[in-house]
Amino acid sequence: MPGSAVTISSRFALISVCGPFLLAALCAGGSVAAQAPKEPETAVLTGSPLGPVTFAHKAHTKDHGAKCEMCHHASRPEKPLKAEHQKCTDCHTKVATPPMKTKTQAAFHDPMAKKGTCIDCHVQAAAKGKKAPTKCADCHKKPSAT
Repeated sequence: MPGSAVTISSRFALISVCGPFLLAALCAGGSVAAQAPKEPETAVLTGSPLGPVTFAHKAHTKDHGAKCEMCHHASRPEKPLKAEHQKCTDCHTKVATPPMKTKTQAAFHDPMAKKGTCIDCHVQAAAKGKKAPTKCADCHKKPSAT
């Protein structure tokens, strides 16, 4: 049948022309997902006079069951988030800068480290017999002088 040969070659031509574009579109969709921010192995919180705090971010989420929203709270109207999981210090600065009311240190615990986001969780874990740092120097490590 002469008509069917034309139809088959027309379909082949259409696939040959459109196929690479379809493949590129599918691959582009896959690469967007691959560009999502990856959870860091560790995070370093700097700026404290007691020294920076380096903690195993992945261990907190995977081993200790911490949920993202326990630290990365919802956006506030006075300072909308720029990304879903921003660094704390993107909004909480050493001295609270308006419109923010909570400085960096207060975002983690009160001045005497008796209550707050980090210390509350650590105290609860220690009370359950789990190994958790509860003293300042357990988390804050001054760089050693060499």
